[in-house]
Amino acid sequence: MDTILGPLYTVVSWIIVQFHSLYSLVFDKDSGWAWGLSIVSLVVLIRIALIPLFVKQIKATRNMQVLQPKMKAIQERYKNDKQRQSEEMMKLYKETGTNPLSSCLPILAQSPFFLALYQVLNKIANDQAVGVMGQDLVQSARSAHIFGAPIASKFMDSAAKVESLNASLTNVHVVTVIMIVLMSASQFFTQRQLMTKNVDLTVKTPFMQQQKMLMYVFPIMFAVFGINFPVGVLVYWLTTNVWTMGQQMYIIQRNPTPGSIAYQQRQERLRAKGKLKEDPAKAEVRQAVEEARAKRQQPKRQTKSQRQSATAQGAAKSPGTPQPEEESRPVDTETKQAGENRPKQAGGASAAGTPKSGQRKGRQRPKHPTKK
Repeated sequence: MDTILGPLYTVVSWIIVQFHSLYSLVFDKDSGWAWGLSIVSLVVLIRIALIPLFVKQIKATRNMQVLQPKMKAIQERYKNDKQRQSEEMMKLYKETGTNPLSSCLPILAQSPFFLALYQVLNKIANDQAVGVMGQDLVQSARSAHIFGAPIASKFMDSAAKVESLNASLTNVHVVTVIMIVLMSASQFFTQRQLMTKNVDLTVKTPFMQQQKMLMYVFPIMFAVFGINFPVGVLVYWLTTNVWTMGQQMYIIQRNPTPGSIAYQQRQERLRAKGKLKEDPAKAEVRQAVEEARAKRQQPKRQTKSQRQSATAQGAAKSPGTPQPEEESRPVDTETKQAGENRPKQAGGASAAGTPKSGQRKGRQRPKHPTKK
């Protein structure tokens, strides 16, 4: 591996030495601040160089989400013919310009730098010159501590090895455990943010299940492998996780996936600022709904005495209770006389066919003829 990655050792060590020379103007050259910030700066430099690949990763991930229903249909259609299934998949990728490996480009691109840094720190821990770092720089890096833990120490190191680096095993364990927890938590939050805010919820695909599984797998992997990483490598990986989390938050806020929760929130922000042109019909409907909500009044809570008073008033106004207006209504004299002078028919009804129950109060009912 040294033969293959030898040139990369030189590149990584040269970058670290240049940043170390810069930070030595402010901090002690043998301090953990100078060497730790050099590693952080290495991460920032690599991630800036990988921004174009990250943009390709975002586009590839979105294209894969859109193609999932078509891919599932192809798998169902040619489930008994694997060769034809692969051919149709490749045809679909070619037609849409999608590369499934694009989503892994940032991780693949920075993996060689990660391995090179891992080996550089291992050689520093073993007091070996590496790349452009001579013995004097190696001794300076070995004596550098980050919160009491040497940058070349690991969680699994023996007490004798840690003492040779002028540190205690307890400090190394505490620092490495805290960094591993932060590293795993940042990875989990980054993946969860992607799943909850930047995924089209209108389409249920196997891709969503895969992403949900990775949300739990990656933190566990970091926790398992982290105990074998030197403190300097943990600084590198924690920094790149925080960078990825911040970069993803920026992308989700500015350019979210259509149909996702983040996309709806962005549309609402643009609409509130007046930067989003809305369909007039939808705007009228939304305005009518908002006006109806504004006019709607919630019923006021009444005390027991108020409820009893309202019940008594309702009983007083029931249909069976005579109203004062009806009782004081004057009787039409002419109508009364006309009703008395009408010829009487059998059954007690008037000639006009007016029923008995329909006569007003104050009128005299016709008398039935007396049988002799």
